[in-house]
Amino acid sequence: MGINFIEIISTFIVLFAIIDIIGSIPIFISLQGSGKKFSATQACLVSLGLFLIFFFAGTGLLNFFSVDIESFAVAGSIILFIIAFEMILGVEIFKNEANGSGSSVVPIAFPLIAGPGALTTIISLRAEYADINIMIGLVLNIIIDFVVLSNLKRLEKILGGTVIVVMRKFFGVILLAIGVKLLMTNLGTIIHSLGLIK
Repeated sequence: MGINFIEIISTFIVLFAIIDIIGSIPIFISLQGSGKKFSATQACLVSLGLFLIFFFAGTGLLNFFSVDIESFAVAGSIILFIIAFEMILGVEIFKNEANGSGSSVVPIAFPLIAGPGALTTIISLRAEYADINIMIGLVLNIIIDFVVLSNLKRLEKILGGTVIVVMRKFFGVILLAIGVKLLMTNLGTIIHSLGLIK
């Protein structure tokens, strides 16, 4: 399959919602305010590296455990539901246990950018979209992450707390809808392969 702009946009939106770089701005600002220095370039390169490793090695790991991509996609969709509920309801279900050491890597690259949900999603999307489109959507997200991390002070003045909250909930609803689609598509494939539906 070649480049498909719909798939690129869908991938971009899913990852953008999960990474939630806008919602994490207060965390980044807090890290800066507490004297923790970090490099936007290093954080984004490490994040991209984690995504690529998981993207290309993930299938091999699944095969090792005899898990097909459709089943993994269903599991991924459940994680999308949980993350979406976190964003919409303002609750914390996934606990991020991050210390202050090496701020560019922990907690910025992991788990704030390349967190468990995003890493799971990057391989789950392979059940739906072509690799090239997923990669483009991923790189676009990393570029935006870099821009945000490089302009935190400016963004702090431009964006108010209310705007950030509204955007977080908006993308939470979109993420929930995409999770439903991912679940229904792959669950149908699994049921069909089991011969429950002819």
